[in-house]
Amino acid sequence: MRHLLLTLTLFVTALAASATAQISDAEEDRARDIGHQLRCVVCQNQSIEESEADLALDMKVIVRERVAAGDTNAEVVAYMRDRYGDYVLLKPPVQSNTYVLWFLPAGLVLFGLGWFALRSKRQSKADIVTEISDTDQALLDKLMADDT
Repeated sequence: MRHLLLTLTLFVTALAASATAQISDAEEDRARDIGHQLRCVVCQNQSIEESEADLALDMKVIVRERVAAGDTNAEVVAYMRDRYGDYVLLKPPVQSNTYVLWFLPAGLVLFGLGWFALRSKRQSKADIVTEISDTDQALLDKLMADDT
């Protein structure tokens, strides 16, 4: 089993190297730019250019093949999006199924600020010193004098 994995890893690496060797420097720069827009679906927080996962290597090969075939950047991204879904995009589009991703953090911040402001207002009302009656003041003065 280990030999099979080692052979497969070497094959994928060789395939990535051969795909890279077939494109020009300008195409390689384009492929890298595209790769920085695409998420490694294994790592989840890295682009395919940053990731060392086997699937990310496969995805890099696909991007370079599409660039070498003459696809535009948008066509390559659309191809990867069709194949892996919106999740492959590091910057998901604003659409009805991604509203939570885009607006929930801002909503939580606004909710937190509102809660903090409300608590501060309640606290400031509690800190207000109210006037006390003459009888209560006399009692307080007597208690304070007894303590000394």
